[in-house]
Amino acid sequence: MSTSIYNVLFICTGNSARSIMAEAILNQQGAGRFRAYSAGSHPAGQVNPQAIELLERNRFKTAGLRSKNWEEFALPDAPRMDFVLTVCDKAAGEVCPIWPGQPMSAHWGVEDPAAVKGSDEAIQRAFADCFMVMNRRIALLTVLPIEKLDKLALKKELDSMGKITA
Repeated sequence: MSTSIYNVLFICTGNSARSIMAEAILNQQGAGRFRAYSAGSHPAGQVNPQAIELLERNRFKTAGLRSKNWEEFALPDAPRMDFVLTVCDKAAGEVCPIWPGQPMSAHWGVEDPAAVKGSDEAIQRAFADCFMVMNRRIALLTVLPIEKLDKLALKKELDSMGKITA
């Protein structure tokens, strides 16, 4: 990982909420050091409106966010990934494509707010909880001294971040 800007791919099943929020958060908080992308194994085809509303309310840029298939990032002309982070349990258990360059991977599972049923308040709370967890993990990622860590220490740090809750 000798690049000055690290490419990070957040993977989820539907690529409509969790991975989309992570992409937007990291692209803004890690600007100049990280470039974030997101994708899904079975993309929903559209970004969840609740995710967009929450990001915009928290002053994150949403232009260009779209639900996309992870195969897009396994193509020969795709950006080379330094990190691939799964953010849902389903994606963690699925077979992922072979990523060129053998990026560092970790599982940062978060419950799917788009799957929550119930009152508007319960749904909004689920999205807010997901946002807070992803925001906290990403804040830690952006200050991690990546260049100073060996692969084993870096993997341990990434795995530890995946256990952090709001």
